Amino acid sequence: MDLIDSIERELGKAENELPNLRAGAEVDVHYLIKEGDKERIQIFSGVVIAIRGRGIRRSMIVRRIVQGEGVERIFPLHSPRVKDIVVRRLGDVRRAKLYFLRDRTGKGTRVKELLGDKARAARDRERARRAALEAAAAEAASADQEG
Repeated sequence: MDLIDSIERELGKAENELPNLRAGAEVDVHYLIKEGDKERIQIFSGVVIAIRGRGIRRSMIVRRIVQGEGVERIFPLHSPRVKDIVVRRLGDVRRAKLYFLRDRTGKGTRVKELLGDKARAARDRERARRAALEAAAAEAASADQEG
């Protein structure tokens, strides 16, 4: 198991490159599109309705409404084609999977925004997590230089 984890750590994106995602978050996914010999970045904006997997196999399902029709895409978080994930707002939800949004239309598809003390606590947890990751990376780098 340690061998698999070490390979996943090498091949996947660093933890501080990925934002703290939750179901209900409104995100902009910057995705690399290849058309012929040209490449461009396309932004897919929507609500995260599910996050699956762990490690390098982690993926999220993002849903948005286009011309009255629901469109969902699955994005592998560690894919080199996913250039950036911008969290626009955190949703205040009580479920890990928001598949019930598929049956709703209009204003029923809106998710409440996480505001006030809950939002502040979530931001503080994210800052602490990133600081711990950076400290661990710095400690590992200094250990590599010594040994």
